[in-house]
Amino acid sequence: MGNSLGNSPTAPDTSTRLIRAAIAAERRDLADLLDGLHPEQWDAPSLCAGWRVREVVAHMSLGFRYPLPRVLLELLKARGSLHRMTDRRARADAAAFPERDLAGFLRDHADHPWTPPVGGFASALGHDVVHGLDITVPLRLPRRVPEERLRILLDHVTPKSAKFFGADLGGLELRADDTAWSFGSGSPLAGDAQDLLLVAFGRRLPAGRLRGEHAERFTLG
Repeated sequence: MGNSLGNSPTAPDTSTRLIRAAIAAERRDLADLLDGLHPEQWDAPSLCAGWRVREVVAHMSLGFRYPLPRVLLELLKARGSLHRMTDRRARADAAAFPERDLAGFLRDHADHPWTPPVGGFASALGHDVVHGLDITVPLRLPRRVPEERLRILLDHVTPKSAKFFGADLGGLELRADDTAWSFGSGSPLAGDAQDLLLVAFGRRLPAGRLRGEHAERFTLG
């Protein structure tokens, strides 16, 4: 008799189960963190240009709350622009829901199987982790994303993914200080693994978080 806990044609493989467990844990962790924010922190700027913390949190749960027909309708209203649609909905939903509801959407949908249009569950985990960092980094909160979650995402960084997120990493070697990970070749750009993940996702960081000749390219002005 086979092991009933093993993979089967009708069950998710081990890696998928692990990633989905990481997604659920990340959403619950973020919901707990958000429950502890002060009102002024909800209105503080995030690393997403033009969005406060509340817009980022509203955006994170859009895929849980909106069925596909509603998403397509909103996309049609935005004349096919995904960026315009997500920006409009984030602002409207951030204004429509109180903070406890915005945090609760993440907790209540921790096990939701939503994934972005490309990339599967690893991209869903990246969506949650990176947007969580979009909040905690500018607020200077000392949250550390668990290494096993970071490792999943770091292992999915490629030249193609960096280009998709608008990160120009040509001629650079991203080199983590706190774990055995590097990416690319060239002039070293060093920092914590979660900060380098943000760089690979096209973010600029507050001063002092990165080291290297080209650190200023990835630093907020």
